[in-house]
Amino acid sequence: MQAMILAAGRGLRMRPLTDQLPKPLLEVAGRSLIEWRIQALAQAGLIDIVINHAWLGRQIEAALGDGQRWGVRLQYSAEPLALETAGGIAQALPFFKGQPFLVMNGDIWTDWDPARALQVANSMPLETLAHLVMVPNPTHHPEGDFILQPDGRLSLNPGPAPARTYAGLGVFRPELFALLEPGQPAPLAPLLRQGIDAGRISGELHPGRWVDVGTPERLAWLDAHLQAHGPGPVSTRITQGTRQKAPGSGTKDTGTPKQDAEPHPNRLS
Repeated sequence: MQAMILAAGRGLRMRPLTDQLPKPLLEVAGRSLIEWRIQALAQAGLIDIVINHAWLGRQIEAALGDGQRWGVRLQYSAEPLALETAGGIAQALPFFKGQPFLVMNGDIWTDWDPARALQVANSMPLETLAHLVMVPNPTHHPEGDFILQPDGRLSLNPGPAPARTYAGLGVFRPELFALLEPGQPAPLAPLLRQGIDAGRISGELHPGRWVDVGTPERLAWLDAHLQAHGPGPVSTRITQGTRQKAPGSGTKDTGTPKQDAEPHPNRLS
């Protein structure tokens, strides 16, 4: 099974940090965001990885190379102009050889195990176009994205179950992107909504740790949290921003991110 890490975003909300450095190369706990993803994929046995890039993409290639240091094989899908999420995936489709593949956002941090993608791909019905990992809604995106129904299908219709947030993690079939023209920008949200409306997209809830590292404040908070607790399980859940006193800290807060000053953009763009 192949995997794709999305790394082509400009990172405007991260400015000025991203004026001279692409967002996936920003570091937390001594390791770049994208290195955390690569290492997780390697540990899960997913060693064939394609990374798309646009803004300062040469720096990503120079920093990561061919992936040998992690025991993976990296390839790159360069975008002269950013193609948005679905457009970037469509350009990289030949890499997946017609098989289901895992997509991960390069600007998240999570303890979700990519080995789960292998289980999903092996059991996903042929009519299912995608399987999305959902998380409890963070404070900066309280409305969520889609409703996870008891049978595992995603829904657009309000009901007794709350909407959850798409985690930027999912297993996709190439057929979802078949009608897109390679090299043309295309957002992911319309494709997902069409597939969900047709009953062809499933999901699962990840109750563990997940951070959308979209602002300097969240980056600093995650760095402090990992420095204090390490990447293993802790007694708080990052998605909820729970406050607790950090070991050795004189403060009452490990760095719970402040509410964003600007509205949170749709994570599905």
